[in-house]
Amino acid sequence: MGRAFQNRKESMAKTSDANARVYSKYSRKIYVCAKSGGTDPEANLELRSLLEEAKKNQVPAHVIKKAIDKAEGGAGEDFDVARYEGYGPGNCMVIVDCLTDNPNRTFGDVRLCFTKTDCSIGTQGTVMHMFDHCAILVFTGEDEDAVLEALLEADIDVTDIESEDGTITVFTPHTEFHKAKQALQDAYPAIDFQVSEIQFVPQTTVEISDEEDIARFDKFIDMLDELEDVQNIYHNALIQR
Repeated sequence: MGRAFQNRKESMAKTSDANARVYSKYSRKIYVCAKSGGTDPEANLELRSLLEEAKKNQVPAHVIKKAIDKAEGGAGEDFDVARYEGYGPGNCMVIVDCLTDNPNRTFGDVRLCFTKTDCSIGTQGTVMHMFDHCAILVFTGEDEDAVLEALLEADIDVTDIESEDGTITVFTPHTEFHKAKQALQDAYPAIDFQVSEIQFVPQTTVEISDEEDIARFDKFIDMLDELEDVQNIYHNALIQR
């Protein structure tokens, strides 16, 4: 599982280039999270994790504050989660997560990204069964046995754990995310998470090496990433440039 996660991270790294889009996406996520679960990070664990993630991605403090203030005021838009599935270039499997205040517009925009790159958008469940919905925690360390023991003592259901090049990666069911993160923070007070998020991790990967397919894949991802409603893109493509 870890290899698939790393492949996706490497493939998607370039989609974080445009700071303005990244800030906008975090602003929307923070607003929705704070509005639905409260603006106090101590009481809203999802918000606390989201704020930590935003800061690691260098989202400016004023962007974060504006989103929380907006949620605290009670006004503003109502956003719903929308998820689309289908097949991308090279027959790779794709999941697109969105936050939208207009589902019809968002579906049309996402569908256009598929059709413009000769891809196929499917119905709910088309490819979801080929991904694991996981919490992923990555941090510096070497003793995976000690980490596993700490998690098991906290009654955490650990799906997988890896240690490579001085880095430990822990996979748990997505429902265990906050509990697992807190258990690790309790066991290792100085822990600094390189990654702490919930993702869809592909069970298998598809190698894409044809130049035309790679070009279409890049265009497809860029088109999706430019949509303000799109929050996350998950796929099982392994690009061989």
